[in-house]
Amino acid sequence: MRLPVFALVLCQSLAVVAAAEEAPPLGQGLLSAELLPGWQDRDGSRIAAIRIVLAPGWKTYWRVPGDVGVPPQFDFNASGNVAALQVIWPAPEVFESGGMNTVGYHDTLVLPLQITPKAPEAPVSLTAALDFGICDEVCVPVSVALTRELSGPGAEDPEIAAAMAAAPRPAPGLARCTLTPIRDGVRVAARIELPQAAGETALFELRSRPMWVSEPEIDRQDKTLLASVDFVPEDARPFDLDPADLRITVVSHGDAVEIDGCPAP
Repeated sequence: MRLPVFALVLCQSLAVVAAAEEAPPLGQGLLSAELLPGWQDRDGSRIAAIRIVLAPGWKTYWRVPGDVGVPPQFDFNASGNVAALQVIWPAPEVFESGGMNTVGYHDTLVLPLQITPKAPEAPVSLTAALDFGICDEVCVPVSVALTRELSGPGAEDPEIAAAMAAAPRPAPGLARCTLTPIRDGVRVAARIELPQAAGETALFELRSRPMWVSEPEIDRQDKTLLASVDFVPEDARPFDLDPADLRITVVSHGDAVEIDGCPAP
């Protein structure tokens, strides 16, 4: 059975509990974590954000962390007056570490939150329980609890707006995929119609369920990016992979596009 590499990394624990108006205690690699109050849009929805500041040299992970990393987990269930909430992910970077790639962020990460209140005229009591990993020479799992009341119209926060603008551009219909059962999962080979760009790579995930994904094998045929990965579930067996559930994010220097769904050629 092939195990995800991050499952083999021994990490020490760090727990940080923070209130909205208080900075969390300093911890190894984590300088601060807070909720930014943001503003209310004309349609009644609210824009807020999680802001994480790391010490120099430390990194944290994207929603799919790569070969070595801890997938972040967010729980907003204790929030009040929230009908729906979406986390907006800025385009990540790909880091090489010890011959393996990880996907994520360094320095400061701002994750915008788009919130639909049950009652737009009432305040939102936002509570976020976060479990994520940070790495430098060692990897540290971090647990953070944040809470903040969101009320009033507020003013547009340029830091949140910049993070929203950095989200990958939607690019539906650019990919075609071939699915092949393998001993411990499913291999996905994608043909992506995009002009070549410096530093490009393709990041694969399933929207409906977290799963370990191998590092992509990348090649080029003129204006077609060829990328293949292996999806391996916990029981390490072939499974029925729905092509409509695939999401592919193509990241290059200075650009990122997001492709939802990958039908057969």
